Amino acid sequence: MRAIWNGTTLAESDDTVVVEGNHYFPVDSIVSEHFAPSDKHTICPWKGTASYYDVVVGDERNAGAAWFYPTPKQAAGEIRDHVAFWRGVEVTP
Repeated sequence: MRAIWNGTTLAESDDTVVVEGNHYFPVDSIVSEHFAPSDKHTICPWKGTASYYDVVVGDERNAGAAWFYPTPKQAAGEIRDHVAFWRGVEVTP
């Protein structure tokens, strides 16, 4: 699977985890130069507290377009150290 935004590959992996229709990429598969920390956090009742990254390609910033669970609840343990995408990031085979 590949995650692409503005024609740039953000992550690529043959070993994603699919949860609720979202592909979670292993953290070691992301291109770190395209990720900037965000102060955004949300809470999922069964996964835990999500943290976000802004996706940055050139001069363009897609705020909160990537999320991850630093300490997921036990039920979502398989997505520890994984990152998922939304907000126009295309995830394709």
